[in-house]
Amino acid sequence: MLGKKKAAPAAKSGAGTSESKAIDPLRNLGVQEDDDVKRMLQGSSMIKVRSPRWQKRRTLKLMGDGVTIWCQSHKTSSWAKEQQSFSVMEVECVREGFQSETLRPMVGSVPEERCLTVVFKGPRKSLNLLCQSQEEAHHWARGIRTLQERVDNMTQKEKLDHWIHSFLSRADQNKDDKMSYDEVQTLLQMINIDLSDQYARSLFQKCDQSADGRLDHKEIEVFCRELLRRPELDTVFTRYSANGCVLSTVDLRDFLKDQGEDASLIHAQSLILTYELNEWAQKNQFMTRNGFTMYMLSKENCAFNPEHARVYQDMTRPLAHYFISSSHNTYLTKDQLTGDSSTEPYIRALNHGCRCVELDCWDGDKGEPVLYHGHTLTSKVPFVKVIETINDYAFKASPYPLILSLENHCSVEQQTVMARHLRSILGDKLLTEPLDGLDPHKLPSPEDLKGKILVKGKKEGAAEKPSPTSSDLSSSDEEASGRKPEDQKLDVSKLSPELSQLVVYTRSVPFKGFEQAAKSPATNMSSFSESEALRHAKDSGTYFVRHNSHQLSRVYPSGQRLQSSNYNPQEMWNAGCQIVALNFQTHGEQMDLNEGRFLQNSQCGYTLKPAFMCEPDTTFNPENVGGGVGHAPVLLSVQVISAQQLPKPEWDKPTSIVDPQVWVEIHGVPIDNDKKKTHYVDNNGFNPRWDCTFNFTIHVPDLALVRFMVEDHDYTSSNDFLGQYTLPFTSLRTGYRHVRLLKLDGSSLSPSSLFIHLKVTQCQSSPSKSSTRSPAKSSAKKP
Repeated sequence: MLGKKKAAPAAKSGAGTSESKAIDPLRNLGVQEDDDVKRMLQGSSMIKVRSPRWQKRRTLKLMGDGVTIWCQSHKTSSWAKEQQSFSVMEVECVREGFQSETLRPMVGSVPEERCLTVVFKGPRKSLNLLCQSQEEAHHWARGIRTLQERVDNMTQKEKLDHWIHSFLSRADQNKDDKMSYDEVQTLLQMINIDLSDQYARSLFQKCDQSADGRLDHKEIEVFCRELLRRPELDTVFTRYSANGCVLSTVDLRDFLKDQGEDASLIHAQSLILTYELNEWAQKNQFMTRNGFTMYMLSKENCAFNPEHARVYQDMTRPLAHYFISSSHNTYLTKDQLTGDSSTEPYIRALNHGCRCVELDCWDGDKGEPVLYHGHTLTSKVPFVKVIETINDYAFKASPYPLILSLENHCSVEQQTVMARHLRSILGDKLLTEPLDGLDPHKLPSPEDLKGKILVKGKKEGAAEKPSPTSSDLSSSDEEASGRKPEDQKLDVSKLSPELSQLVVYTRSVPFKGFEQAAKSPATNMSSFSESEALRHAKDSGTYFVRHNSHQLSRVYPSGQRLQSSNYNPQEMWNAGCQIVALNFQTHGEQMDLNEGRFLQNSQCGYTLKPAFMCEPDTTFNPENVGGGVGHAPVLLSVQVISAQQLPKPEWDKPTSIVDPQVWVEIHGVPIDNDKKKTHYVDNNGFNPRWDCTFNFTIHVPDLALVRFMVEDHDYTSSNDFLGQYTLPFTSLRTGYRHVRLLKLDGSSLSPSSLFIHLKVTQCQSSPSKSSTRSPAKSSAKKP
């Protein structure tokens, strides 16, 4: 058996740079003639910098798969070198010059134009490099960006081809573009599939038509095609094909009708023209099995409604009517006790559509304020550098307003310096006064504030002393962190008029009860610890929802979360809280929910709340289990059919094969929370089958999220996470769909996917003042 216990022959480290057309992933990417890529394939000697004192020579080289880069030391073993590799798809951005905290101290000692910083998407530390020349730095910066763009724009078929060719080139140990049976065994373990030795050998012999014990290029293609065969898709194809051989436009139309999509003949014909590869079939308006497979694997057939991938919601409502993607302690790379402070987490957060970032500001040396988690061992980063980074990345992922949540612990003098930096660096982007023609005491809309940066903080005239249970901008996190009472004296110090003047629509005030808040301007906002917010949601749910229909609320994690863990954001959204701040640097289920909540609406960071949460006299209560406003029960039926090309956990042995199982979870109001799991499949991460069906009753669909999570079953320890995908219930499409899985850090796991069938039926709902949206336009129809 090719399983967890049998070791594979050691593959050569690296993919080589073979010029062969037979196994050449670079051709799939279309970059074989790109000058920057050619330079990367040759490799470059650089200096890796961790500090002014720690500098080591490394060789950076792009492998033949076109996506893997090795940062190689001449003194390490092949296993250690493997650990130093990274994929271009793991890169958040490449920054040129003295942009990082590591390189900044080297100003004046090395040429800036030779410096590069590779910022990664996940928790991995950035890679700081000193190139031999400015030209070399440009080659690598441009080359990585080019490769990222090419991979992003590949179709699922191209990604699948590239994926298999990458493994083929790695398994081809002697680089002769042929595969021995031992090399095939290595390939099978690489792609996470456990075949019996008998079946693997019989398949090998079947494909080895030359009978020379080696598979040439054409024979390898036959072998891979057999491995990639999708019997579950063939079953669907056969069910709709009138003759069992092809789908006519009428057959395809019937399939589309059951999917709940545009079932016109014109649409069916357009799909054939787009996805059918056989010229004869295309000319005669037929779709073959291969064409059907290509269509089913395309973005056009994913579970997420493509109409929701654009800004489709009304963006002209007051800010309080939106959920707003928000980050807590944005400057931290890890935990809040000893983690590094950096500008790079701002890049990651802003690139992921975050629209409210936090700046914990303290007096620094030489009159310049700094950011760090006060009274801890976290490092410090200059305020001015953070604002420069925010200026560069504020509107790259979203055009809608960005809120700077200032935790202000600075003296009046350094507050004035903060105000000066904000004005000089942000320029016209900074909102400094109410918008012309609008009531200054009412909240404008995201559309009104497009391209603007707002400062959230205290404003002169509102410096009331907080009550013991209330929270405000400058005292909330400090109280929660358990800092000494004498440290609070700075929090109630006088405000700098220059900084106070920059607070326009987001004025921080202590919360003194719902009755008093109802009488105050909509431009006042309060912050709540997670425990305060949860108490209000459970004890005074309707009043909290009403409060959040006209004023902004910010929720932040408890100070007891020393490792920067996160609370469940769904509980806060259920109460209508808009700015639900999470530690973006800490990945897991809570951040998955955040990504899922803001997946819709072009991932712009603003999602319109359900209508029943925006009415000032709403009676919606998230704790209510007996129906009422917002309740429109539906039955969601989820059939988990199969998975494709699942990854191995990064720390697993090369010889291990995963035993995958799938969780389907509903996250919403308390009555809707539910999760169910499939059985696990032994030793198959390549094409496991489950065919399990689960039913969920969802009472408040407008607030529900659906999460698919795949893990590796283990008898002796906790199961390992393999991938997940979370999306709003209202963005689901019914029918046979593929779910594109994501890594723990939210980046793509392509071509890993789940194949599922979804069905939604309306339950008999209780009388309600407002109707709810049905999920995606297809889900109103039955498959």
